[in-house]
Amino acid sequence: MARGKLRIYLGAAPGVGKTYAMLAEAHRRVERGTDCVVAFVEHHGRPRTEVLLHGLEQVPRRQLEHRGAVFGEMDVEAVLRRRPAVALVDELAHVNVPGSRNTKRWQDVEELLATGIDVVSTVNIQHLESLGDVVESITGVRQRETVPDEVVRRADQIELVDMSPEALRRRMAHGNIYQPDKVDAALSNYFRPGNLTALRELALLWVADRVDEYLNAYRSEHRVSKIWGSRERIVVGLTGGPEGRTLIRRAARLAEKGAGGEVLAVYIARSDGLTSASPKELAVQRTLVEDLGGTFHHVVGDDIPAALLDFARGVNATQIVLGSSRRKAWQYVFGPGVGATVARDSGPDLDVHIVTHEEVAKGRGLPVARGGRLGRARIAWGWAVGLVGPAVLAVLLNTVDLGLANDMLLFLAVTVAAALLGGLLPALASAAFGSLLLNYFYTPPLHRLTVADPKNIVAIAIFFGVGMSVASVVDLAARRTHQAARLRAESEILSFLAGNVLRGETSLEELLERVRETFAMESAALLERESDVAPWTCAGRAGLGPPLERPEDADVDMPVGDHMALALTGRVLPAEDRRVLAAFAAQAAVVLDRRRLREEADRARALAEGNRIRTALLAAVSHDLRTPLAGIKAAVSSLRSEDVAWSEEDRAELLEGIEEGADRLDHLVGNLLDMSRLQTGTVTPLIREIDVDEVVPMALGGVPEDSVWLDVPETLPMVAVDPGLLERSVANLVENAVKYSPRGRRVLVAASAIADRVEVRVVDRGPGVPDEAKDRIFEPFQRYGDAPRGAGVGLGLAVARGFAEAMGGTLTAEDTPGGGLTMVLTLRAAGARPEPLPAGAGGAEPERQTLC
Repeated sequence: MARGKLRIYLGAAPGVGKTYAMLAEAHRRVERGTDCVVAFVEHHGRPRTEVLLHGLEQVPRRQLEHRGAVFGEMDVEAVLRRRPAVALVDELAHVNVPGSRNTKRWQDVEELLATGIDVVSTVNIQHLESLGDVVESITGVRQRETVPDEVVRRADQIELVDMSPEALRRRMAHGNIYQPDKVDAALSNYFRPGNLTALRELALLWVADRVDEYLNAYRSEHRVSKIWGSRERIVVGLTGGPEGRTLIRRAARLAEKGAGGEVLAVYIARSDGLTSASPKELAVQRTLVEDLGGTFHHVVGDDIPAALLDFARGVNATQIVLGSSRRKAWQYVFGPGVGATVARDSGPDLDVHIVTHEEVAKGRGLPVARGGRLGRARIAWGWAVGLVGPAVLAVLLNTVDLGLANDMLLFLAVTVAAALLGGLLPALASAAFGSLLLNYFYTPPLHRLTVADPKNIVAIAIFFGVGMSVASVVDLAARRTHQAARLRAESEILSFLAGNVLRGETSLEELLERVRETFAMESAALLERESDVAPWTCAGRAGLGPPLERPEDADVDMPVGDHMALALTGRVLPAEDRRVLAAFAAQAAVVLDRRRLREEADRARALAEGNRIRTALLAAVSHDLRTPLAGIKAAVSSLRSEDVAWSEEDRAELLEGIEEGADRLDHLVGNLLDMSRLQTGTVTPLIREIDVDEVVPMALGGVPEDSVWLDVPETLPMVAVDPGLLERSVANLVENAVKYSPRGRRVLVAASAIADRVEVRVVDRGPGVPDEAKDRIFEPFQRYGDAPRGAGVGLGLAVARGFAEAMGGTLTAEDTPGGGLTMVLTLRAAGARPEPLPAGAGGAEPERQTLC
């Protein structure tokens, strides 16, 4: 069955019109005869959005009860039974109510797509998982409802619903987004112009990157090599010399002048190995380019200008930044240099900037590069000297008589020159041609190809042998130089790679991307299987090529052990490159194994922590829970005894002991259960707006009267919390403070508003806690000082902090001025986080509760 298509309307903030645009698209499709239904859409009380729902078929929602409230969620089974061609699903990042078919709504959407149903959905940029930290730094609000970026990136269509911050704030002020009583708080908090502008920029850049991916995929699919300057992408050519930092900063300034500019620094390891690259300097330059927001690339290439241009065209670059050559003036006799060659061959679509720097014409640390083994130009000169040189020399020697010995030495010099320039073949040709000329013009009988004197035959033979020997030595030296240089280039690549892997700086996907770039391939994938007959699975891949089902389908495959292989598509690699590829494959296997070992270690750590908690629970049960049970049993046995006549005062005292023991048991068991819920991650706060003065007084029921002084003003803003969790947190804090406060000194519970948060402070005058122990007291089963075993199992503060963090708040400990300890519980004010915000694309109704 063909997978359905996903279309997403993406917005920068609630209220930009994503749901409205989705419903308008649905009406257009219905008019064209498409079977389109509303699987789940929230209009949030907005009249214009609600009107668009008229005329569209709506699938009834599934009603679920959670914590005494009833919620309506998308009925996935009903949609699957109805099986429309297109389903509208609002708020892609929404978290479903416990008891739903799936935990997240995007998982519901994946089910619909898998059955061939097309889905149109909405999402806000702040709900993308990778942008959570960025959005929190901008707005101060942490998004608890997120959707993986890959889910959105896989969408067949992404349409940006854009609106300027000023227009959005006008909509807000007119009451078109939130209820009138929430407009002022929203405008002064989340919907500030700066916040909206930053979120809008995030949305625009994210969509631009997505469009860039589409463009690269299209260019790869259609083999488009011509540069399309859709955005400024600047390639910086690095040599490893000191001028690299200047080039990187210059390229970064160029990128800032264009919208969406991108910097790619590339170092090409030349196979002749005669460039003066400093590994230390390259590491510094890599750090610099990454700090400036660019990327660093390491590529092997025999011809530096060609490799640089191929890389630039491969990434669709628009500009290349190079430094002025560091070569001396006399070194230009060996060629025009990289900069001039790149500028000559770049073509009309690729601009080349030659940047001056302080190292111009100061020379290189190592000899200048001269091509592969000898280079085409050098070989051509060798053939010219080997063939033309003997003829010119013969013409000159015909005008003067120097004797046969001198003639032979001159012809030998020309042969040696041809060998030094062109290697073996030009030298052999020069020796053969020179021998013929010596025999014809200078060996009696003259002008005949015969030799009368046997000594002359020996001389000509020696001449030919010396020429061949010199040519062989030059060719052997060139080949050895080429091999050594290539090994050096390979070692640079491998040492650079191994350093990253050992430091843990390279993930599997990054390593495969490095392989793809290094060998100029279209895609790279690491395939594995469990046995010889099991199917291959992809452990990781990079590039835009088609997915591979078997290593045999690739252009290059490198086995790694018996059940793993590195597969590349794009071209066939020469045999000499497979040695480096084998090292890359081994490193990829190491990275994969390390990732799995890390996952195993994380699971083992979680199991160890769980075992520690269970051991501590058993220790608590063995003593702290048995103590009140023993007291209760003793009191009950005494009351039931018929041998003793108890007075009313004695009976009252025994009953009071039973009640105290039961209360203590209830408190201990409650903390144990709460800690278990926190450890297993099953705490799901039901956030709603409530006044602090409604909750805090209810938390004081477990402490003696007149032991707490309450100072909670009624004018405090409302907070977004789970009332039950807040009550338990405050109760544990107050009980802990009363336990350690001196007799006659009351504990102060005060609340105040600071900026966009509300702080509840529990202040005692007890012994206090040293600074180094302030964090440790919040760990489970920690009891300060020499507290007796009957004082509790040490879970109260751990439970309080766990509940506070589950509600999006914090709990810290401070010193009380004058002695004692102050617990500071920080909660988000309701206005600091508009309630529609967590609900995905369009917000939530005021009465709808958000589940985290």
